Amino acid sequence: MSTPISSSSSAAASSNALITSQGIGSGLNISAIVSSLTQAYGAAQNNQLTAQQTSLQTQVSAFGTFSSALDTLQATLGALETPSQLAGFSASVADKTVATATASSTATAGQYSLQVQNLATAATLTSQAFAGSGSTVGTGTLTLAVGANSTSITIDSTNDTVAGIAAAINAAPNNPGVSASVITTTSGARLVLSGTTTGAANAITVTESGGNGGLSPLTYDPANGTTNLTQTQAAQDANFTLNGYAATSASNIVTGAVSGVTIDLVAPSAANTSTTLSVSPDTTAAATSVGTFVTALNGVLTAVQSLTAYDPTSKTAGPLQGNATLESFQNQLANILDEIKAGAAGGINSLSAIGITANTQGTYDTNSTTLNNALGANLTAVGNLLGGTGGIATKIDSLIKQYTQPGGLLSTINQGLQTGLQNVASAQAQLNAQLATYSATLTAQYNAMDTAVAQLKQMQTYLTAQFNPNTANQANTSLGSGNLSTGG
Repeated sequence: MSTPISSSSSAAASSNALITSQGIGSGLNISAIVSSLTQAYGAAQNNQLTAQQTSLQTQVSAFGTFSSALDTLQATLGALETPSQLAGFSASVADKTVATATASSTATAGQYSLQVQNLATAATLTSQAFAGSGSTVGTGTLTLAVGANSTSITIDSTNDTVAGIAAAINAAPNNPGVSASVITTTSGARLVLSGTTTGAANAITVTESGGNGGLSPLTYDPANGTTNLTQTQAAQDANFTLNGYAATSASNIVTGAVSGVTIDLVAPSAANTSTTLSVSPDTTAAATSVGTFVTALNGVLTAVQSLTAYDPTSKTAGPLQGNATLESFQNQLANILDEIKAGAAGGINSLSAIGITANTQGTYDTNSTTLNNALGANLTAVGNLLGGTGGIATKIDSLIKQYTQPGGLLSTINQGLQTGLQNVASAQAQLNAQLATYSATLTAQYNAMDTAVAQLKQMQTYLTAQFNPNTANQANTSLGSGNLSTGG
């Protein structure tokens, strides 16, 4: 009996090597079996978690669509909320070679007679001719002043030429508004000083001190009798008349002469000739703003319809069907859009009065003829209907802010959905860990079975060899077929 025991021990030792490859003993695909059993074990929970995740993600996307539509609508309301901004104005000048004009929302309609006597100019001073731009002028300190601003520039042997002085002036850190250049003609090189700002108050003066006195030819101070530079253009204000009344401006861009209007003076008028400056309501801009608003409004209404709809044919519901948040928004928005303002000027008391009416699709159409007639007849009344305290656009803006502002309804909803997604992810991680443990347990059990079968096969082979050596090869496979008999 000692021989079988020894052989059995040898078989057991051999079987230990077999367990490194699953299924060798039993012939079973243990990996596939364990995988299938594990999937079946976790299928119900996996399906439930996947469904929850899909539902939450769908809602996040749906509320994102709604929020985006609200943002687009809100962006159009700024042009409508301030009546004076909607009631814009345009300005034009009949003779554009004399002047052009623009108007702001604070302008008032009217016509004005405009005549330009002269444009505003900046001062220009020119020096005597020097032999060339590299000619030495002198050393010392040049002090340049424009109005109340001045700077002192040191001129020494490093920059005492015509070109060097021009460069020093342009590089001065506290330059008061003087640009220096050098022009060279047949008579020589001249230093030219040009003011950068127009207006009589911006005349240029140049004085010198110290050094070798060579900077004297570059001085200009008429108040003190010094005019060594030649003034080729005086600093002066623009002179013009409006409706025959004289006016001046230090700049050729005139603001304040006509309320809310900016006039750009281009050239002097022909002698004794005036042109017409016209300021009129700009209904085109107002119509565009209203049209943009209606388009964005329809975008919101269409988005809400899509998100809350139910298709009886396909029996498919929108992702937010029956959602209380969207239903509340719809009701509040409808109440605002249906408002009728009592006592409104010119009968412009509702959206329908300016050509904006609901259609059978649940959105709004715009009758451009009605809108343009209302804008032309009483632009201010249209502005008051849409904007200001109690205006339709103002109320819609306030409503939207309740939903989109930080900490608002949509922010709160999104936080809840994100928390839900985090909870699902956590539950999925826990389930995965549980399934991993379950899989490991099954694998160990099947491996143990596989090892036992392998040992039985080896024992069968040994016994067959002992009792019937000629049938050993046949016995090798009999255990796999389920027959442990060795014959007899």
